[in-house]
Amino acid sequence: MLNQFLKAMLFVAILSVTSCADNKGPYNQGVYMLIDTSGTYTKELGHAQRIINFTLSKLNPGDTFAVARVDTASFSEKNIIDKQTFDERPSMTNQQKRKFRDTIDKFVKAAKPSAYTDITGGILQAIEYLNEANTGKKTIMIFSDLKEELRKGYVRDIPLQLNGINVIALNVTKLRSDNIDPREYLDRLDDWRKKVEAGGGKWRVINDLERLDRLFD
Repeated sequence: MLNQFLKAMLFVAILSVTSCADNKGPYNQGVYMLIDTSGTYTKELGHAQRIINFTLSKLNPGDTFAVARVDTASFSEKNIIDKQTFDERPSMTNQQKRKFRDTIDKFVKAAKPSAYTDITGGILQAIEYLNEANTGKKTIMIFSDLKEELRKGYVRDIPLQLNGINVIALNVTKLRSDNIDPREYLDRLDDWRKKVEAGGGKWRVINDLERLDRLFD
């Protein structure tokens, strides 16, 4: 009887460990970065390039990274500048990262300002991409002043489904009107925070680019 009891307990323990392992899911991470290319914000693209290079240095084999521009109509795969799921072999990952840097470098040198800023469309595209990538951790980085300006007729009053996604606003520069009335800047940040949190996402702002180590806290 004792042997049967011990066997039964061992079987239950094995099932428990197996169940826990199955529930852990993937450990890799997916990062989708949106780059604002509207108006004079294109002058900030050098900072965006620095953030991209830092992110590449922190990502591991098996992780996924995509960078897309925000312009007049951003809910499109055509807006993706580059995307990679890094190979499990470190040597191949290093090659992929070098190509990624080269592609971004060419984009920054040739980028032209767009007339409008469809941030919401870019976020919707980012959500779709990260959900399909099915990574363990999901992050959307928004490099923008967060001033959304839509072309007439574009509909973006759409709830954002951001459950389990971290959203980080980067380099949120102050506009001329913000200097006149700082409430505009504070309200803009708060409006985006509310949108993200209403969709189940986590919101952060990092304006000090000397503290990029906080990106992956």
